[in-house]
Amino acid sequence: MSLKEEVELLRRIPLFAQVEPAKLKLLAFTSERVAFEAGHVLFRQGDMGDAAYIIMEGEAEVLVDSPSGPVLVAVLGHNAFVGEIAILCDVPRTATVQARGRLVCLRIAKELFLRLINEFPQMAVAILRELARRLEASNEKLRSVVAEVTRLRAGG
Repeated sequence: MSLKEEVELLRRIPLFAQVEPAKLKLLAFTSERVAFEAGHVLFRQGDMGDAAYIIMEGEAEVLVDSPSGPVLVAVLGHNAFVGEIAILCDVPRTATVQARGRLVCLRIAKELFLRLINEFPQMAVAILRELARRLEASNEKLRSVVAEVTRLRAGG
């Protein structure tokens, strides 16, 4: 994929839609293109975050540790952005992410990502919106699970 194609890919991601083309070119040029084979782990739950990833090709599984083993909570595909929570909040990774099949990503180093957010406040707003959307989806799943547990405890 050429630099021009990577810039176009970034432009289609809502997070980067308002960033000027010259900055997107710099982002694509300074980011690292990485490929993973099926089952390869991008990062593990509990690791400190050093980068975020944009999925360019393939799918990744998001797994959360549980007492009975890893639980698949999401499958991410083309244009998905993953790994930003650990960077933004300076906390350990909240999940393990691994390649479902062959996976190609653009790896954005923590320092570069934070610099972009500082330079483009609209990017920070887009990130907040995405994180709020994810939180609402998690809350909806939690409400559903609580309702099911309550139903089962009530006997039916």
